[in-house]
Amino acid sequence: MSIIVRLAPSPTGRIHIGNIRAALVNYLFARREGGKFMLRLDDTDLERSTQEFADGIFEDLAWLGIEYDFTAKQSDRFGEYDKAVEKLKAAGLLYPCYETPDELDMKRKRQRLRGLPPVYDRSGLELTEDDIAKFETEGRKAHWRFKLSGKTITWDDVIRGESSVETRSLSDPILIRGDGTYLYTLPSVVDDIDFEISHVIRGEDHVTNSGAQIEIFEALGGPVPKMGHFPFLVGADGKGLSKRLGSLSIKQLREDGYEPMAINSVLAKIGTSDPVEPRYKLADLVAECELAKISRSPAKFDEAELKHMNARLLHEMPFDEVTARLERRGLAVSELLWATVRENLETIGDIADWIKVVEGPVAPVIEDAEFIAKALALLPAGEPTEETWGAWTGGIKEATGAKGKSLFMPLRKALTGLDRGPSMQNLLVLIGETRARARLSGENA
Repeated sequence: MSIIVRLAPSPTGRIHIGNIRAALVNYLFARREGGKFMLRLDDTDLERSTQEFADGIFEDLAWLGIEYDFTAKQSDRFGEYDKAVEKLKAAGLLYPCYETPDELDMKRKRQRLRGLPPVYDRSGLELTEDDIAKFETEGRKAHWRFKLSGKTITWDDVIRGESSVETRSLSDPILIRGDGTYLYTLPSVVDDIDFEISHVIRGEDHVTNSGAQIEIFEALGGPVPKMGHFPFLVGADGKGLSKRLGSLSIKQLREDGYEPMAINSVLAKIGTSDPVEPRYKLADLVAECELAKISRSPAKFDEAELKHMNARLLHEMPFDEVTARLERRGLAVSELLWATVRENLETIGDIADWIKVVEGPVAPVIEDAEFIAKALALLPAGEPTEETWGAWTGGIKEATGAKGKSLFMPLRKALTGLDRGPSMQNLLVLIGETRARARLSGENA
C-alpha cells in the first residue's frame, strides 16, 4: 500500500498545539513509512476562511519544519462535491429536510423528556411533493441528510484496535446546509478518495464521525482508508484545553520565544510510551515514531514541561544555530556572551536581560562598602581576561580572609545587581574594566 496521509486545518484562525500534534502524528508516520504527507485547506466556510489565516498555516508549519508533499484547497473543488451529491441522490441516500434549527431543537428536547436519544426521526423521508412545495412556498430551504444504514460499522483502528459504531444510534448527518454550503463531512470523504488517502489519523472526537463517513466512502464507491484515532489533549490538570487553544497558537508560542524543536519534541512524545526528551531534528522523531506507542489515555500538555524542554535545548545550542534568530530580534550577541548565559535562559528572548547586565546601566547592590572598596583597589588594571577573575578573587581572599559565598556574592551583586547568574569569570570579561570599576564605585553603569 502507498502511504498517503493528510492534515486538514480550516483557515479560520491560527493553528495551535492541537493541530500540530495531529500534524506530527501524520507527518512522522508518513516519513517513517516512506509515504507522503498532504496539507489540505478545508476552506468551504467561505465567510470565515481568509488568505491571512491560510498564509499563517503555511508559515507556522514551515517554522516547525513540517514539510508537506502536496496541497489542495477545498474551495477549488466544489464541482467534485457537486458530482458526489448527484451520485448520492441517485442512489436514494441523500434526502431533503426542512426543519428549522428551532424545530430540530424542540424535537431533541421532546425526545430527551421521553428518555429517548436525541436522534433525528427521519421525518424528511416521509415528505410528499405537496409538503415540499408548501415548504418552498414558505421560503424554507432544504438541508440534505445522508441516510445511514443502521448497521454496525467496524474497523481495525491503527491506534485503538477493533472499533465500532452503531449507526442506528446516530442522526443521519447533514451534508449540505440550507444555504447550499457543504459541511465538513462530504468534502472530506470526496477529497480522501480523489487524493488516495491511505490513512485518516485524527483525534478520537472523530470516532463517531468515522462510522458515518465509512458509509459515505462505500456509497461513493471509494476505498475506505485505514482509520486511526488518538486520545484527547488535556492540560496538566487533566482538563480539556479547548478554551485555551487560542493562547497556545503556534504564532504566539513563536513570539514568546519557544524553539520549534521544543514544541515538536513535547507534542510528539506526550501520550506515548516514550519519555519526553529533547530531540534536535525531526529526523530523530521520525526514527522513533510508532503508532503502537500511542497510549489510550489522554495526553497531558503542560506548559511548564514545554518551558523546561525549551531551556534544555537552548542550554546545548551552539552559537552558529542561534545567530540568525538573535539578529531578527535586533540583538547583537557575541559568541562569548552566548556561551556564558545560555544555561540561564528559558526562552531566547531572555538573553536581552543578560545583555543589559553586561552593557548596563546596572544599579550595583553594595551591602559592605568597605569590602567592595578593598576589592576595587585590588582589581587588576587593563581589560579583564579569563584569568582575571581567579587572580582577582585570590588576591581579595588573601587580603580580607573572605572565602566561598562571603567572597563571591558581594562581588556578583556589585557587578550585576543580582544574586545569581552565570559564571562571573566570563561575565567580568564581558562587562569590561570601565563598567566594572564604575559599578564597584557604586555608580549605575
